[in-house]
Amino acid sequence: TRRSPQTLWKSEFGAPTVCMSFSFLSESTHRSLAMNPLLIPEAYIIGAQPLCSQLVGLSQGQKKLCQLYQDHMQYIGEGAKTGIRECQYQFRHRRWNCSTVDNSSVFGRVMQIAGVVNAVSRACREGELSSCGCSRAARPKDLPRDWLWGGCGDNLNYGYRFSKEFVDAREREKSYPKGSYESARLMMNIHNNEAGRRTVSDLANVSCKCHGVSGSCSLKTCWLQLADFRKVGDALKEKYDSSTSMKLNSRGKLVQKHSNFNAPTSHDLVYTESSPDYCLKNQSTGSLGTVGRLCNKTSEGMDGCELMCCGRGYDQYKAQIVERCHCKFHWCCYVKCKRCTKIVDQFVCK
Repeated sequence: TRRSPQTLWKSEFGAPTVCMSFSFLSESTHRSLAMNPLLIPEAYIIGAQPLCSQLVGLSQGQKKLCQLYQDHMQYIGEGAKTGIRECQYQFRHRRWNCSTVDNSSVFGRVMQIAGVVNAVSRACREGELSSCGCSRAARPKDLPRDWLWGGCGDNLNYGYRFSKEFVDAREREKSYPKGSYESARLMMNIHNNEAGRRTVSDLANVSCKCHGVSGSCSLKTCWLQLADFRKVGDALKEKYDSSTSMKLNSRGKLVQKHSNFNAPTSHDLVYTESSPDYCLKNQSTGSLGTVGRLCNKTSEGMDGCELMCCGRGYDQYKAQIVERCHCKFHWCCYVKCKRCTKIVDQFVCK
């Protein structure tokens, strides 16, 4: 089996770096962005310079967008943070568990982009942004004629377009020699950025609400709604595990490395480099290693001690855990539980 492609490409993701030290951002947003090197690449706060000029490392296009859309920046930060949380959930049983998200981690980057689309689309619907409002998506052709199309849906079209303009600005402004490693990396950035956005778009669905006397549902109002972000994470994880290996051809174009497989579409993830094994700590690859990670002694999967610990073995400990127990339903209407303590075996990689 081939290695998983965490290092699909290395790139600068300058999108959410803009304006992240502004006073209108919450303290939690400040902390999230300050701790995330992917969101603030090669950037640092310079003091009291005005607005987006406080950050070094933005492309010219991103600076202009930042200055024009200052109210969007909080939601870019929140969306990226949502993406990282989902990345950590999806990879909780892998050697690389999204504990560090730098320029070499494809899934962390794509999840952040999906999170940004999600957050900006939702902020439009909630009236938080001055330049957009409820969705104006066309009425689905298969919606029953007597159902109303309206309500206030998530503005996916705006979130998609703004994310594309903002996130891809850095790549669009760069130019590398044809056939170079950097040019391949840039092309993959743009391709995978688009795949992340399209996944959010593909999973959006129609939501409806009933109207009528005593809940008769004689009339329905429907609107466009984003899918639960867990579904987005599940879909992107599946795309990640089936991503396509690519290479540069003699004309400097990205082509499929193994032609006997189906060609990737704009909805699929691609990569040019296989990942390291992430067994040991390596700052250049963003690997924290697996020393000290919990493993499952009985599992034969990636969370099992044999694979998680990379053959180094593991130590066994007794641990005390507290959990809910003896739960009873009380009328009406709540569940009351006791708290029980028990001793369990835990296995930790050497």
